[in-house]
Amino acid sequence: MLQVRPADARGHANHGWLDSYHTFSFADYYDPSNMGFRDLRVINEDRIAGGRGFPTHGHNDMEIITYVIEGALAHKDTLGTSSLILPGEVQTMTAGSGIQHSEFNHLQDQSTHLLQIWILPDQSGLKPAYGQKSFAEQLQSVTNKNLVLVASKGAREGSVGIHQDVDLYVGKWATSTRVDFTLRSPYGWVQMVRGSLVASGQTLSAGDGLAIANEKSLTFESKGAAEFLLFDLP
Repeated sequence: MLQVRPADARGHANHGWLDSYHTFSFADYYDPSNMGFRDLRVINEDRIAGGRGFPTHGHNDMEIITYVIEGALAHKDTLGTSSLILPGEVQTMTAGSGIQHSEFNHLQDQSTHLLQIWILPDQSGLKPAYGQKSFAEQLQSVTNKNLVLVASKGAREGSVGIHQDVDLYVGKWATSTRVDFTLRSPYGWVQMVRGSLVASGQTLSAGDGLAIANEKSLTFESKGAAEFLLFDLP
C-alpha cells in the first residue's frame, strides 16, 4: 500500500516569524486521521525569520531530529551543548527524562528552512543526549546516486544514533537518478523536500509525504534534481 499525503493537505500555522506546515497533528492543528505513522510522530516544515527563533522550552520521551535545508540554526540545551546546524547536517536529541533547549536563526537577513522530526523512543526515561554530524560532502557530491543513511539505532554505517529501530535516509540528487531500495521492514514514509520524484509509481513534489505499508521494495526515480527523506520504520 502506498498512500500520498499531499503538501496542501497538511496543517499550517503562520506566526509571522515562524511559517510552519504540519504533516501530522501538532499544536493547534488536530486531525484524528493523521496523528502520526508507526513510530513517526511529527514532521514539521518550518521557516524561521532572521533573528528569530524558539526560546528555551522543554521536551521529554521523544527522539528529535533536525534537518536544515537552507540557512542555519543555533541550538543550546541544558546538557551544555551549543552548536550551529547547517545544511547537510543532522542533529539528534534524546529528550528522555527531560531536556530544555532553544533554537534560533541568527542570520539577520535570511530565513532558515528546516524539517523537525519527532520519533517515539523504544523506552521511556532515557538519559538525555545530543548528537550531530555533517553529511554535506556525501550529499552535495554530483556523483551521489544513492540514499545516504543519516540516523539509525546503533549509529550504523557512520550515521547518528537514535533510540528506536528506525533508519533515516536522505536522497539528494543533482541530476536524473533511479534507485531500487529494499526495506528492512514492510513500513516506511517518504517526505519530499525539493524537486519531484516518482516513488514506485507515485509522483511526489515538495512537501508531499508517502505512507508505505506491506511493501518489500521501492523504486525511486527523478527526472532532475530532487531532495527527500526516507524513513524505514518498524
